[in-house]
Amino acid sequence: MTSPRIDSAIDHRVELPGHGHTVVRDIPGPDTAPTLMLLHGLGATARLNWGRCYRALSEHFRVLSIDHRGHGGGLRTRRFRLEQCADDAVAAARARGVSRFIAVGYSMGGPIAALTWRRHPELVCGLVLCATARHFVPRGAARLARGTLPLASAAARLVPGLVQERMLQRMLVRIEHPELRDRVRQEFVGHEPATVIQAAEALTHFSSHDWIGEVDVPTAVVVTTRDELVPAARQRKLAGSIPGSELFEVEGDHSACVSEPAFPPTLVRACLSVAGAAG
Repeated sequence: MTSPRIDSAIDHRVELPGHGHTVVRDIPGPDTAPTLMLLHGLGATARLNWGRCYRALSEHFRVLSIDHRGHGGGLRTRRFRLEQCADDAVAAARARGVSRFIAVGYSMGGPIAALTWRRHPELVCGLVLCATARHFVPRGAARLARGTLPLASAAARLVPGLVQERMLQRMLVRIEHPELRDRVRQEFVGHEPATVIQAAEALTHFSSHDWIGEVDVPTAVVVTTRDELVPAARQRKLAGSIPGSELFEVEGDHSACVSEPAFPPTLVRACLSVAGAAG
């Protein structure tokens, strides 16, 4: 039987004061259910990252999700900042009448979720951090990326169609399922290639080592155990840096959110644990 909550999901066009309009997907949960704000990873969209999780999560929570700047239907911007994405999430929640939520981030969405707590602690009552870390790139590689990514971003603004097609082909080559390939292609049409490259550059600068230990809300860390992009050891170090955090594991690589049947139920358990601890 089809879930009425998924059927009643509505994509709302909302204004983010001072920034423009974006789309917020709002899936109602049970009465008085706590709210999740889902924050997707680099190069994805909310639908691609979280599509397999919406139904399971909506059994317990009201679920909000947005596309980040330059991704899918997200805001257009000349310069990508992780901090701005955190502010966008808060503005989107307020636009939908939500005053408190659990921030749930995957990969790049992890730093955005943590920054949302840091910048707006009065709104964030819990964190669920998936396939993510305190930093993403070793120092040597980060220096190299910072020298090349700005040039790539500038080139992408000159020939966005060509760059977008190359980025898409790199993503599709790893996907065998024809239906998923079509869905990725459809979602990718909305990407702004230069901004996606800037987002990758922003991750080379990100580090929460100096402040992640100050997190004072219930937190769960979902580790993707065969992850080569964000090694599991780094994910576990993130969990060990946050006082009282709870660890959950999924046997899968960095695409576990779309490829592993175990991911949605594990995410639900992590969110329920945080919600219970947050009261």
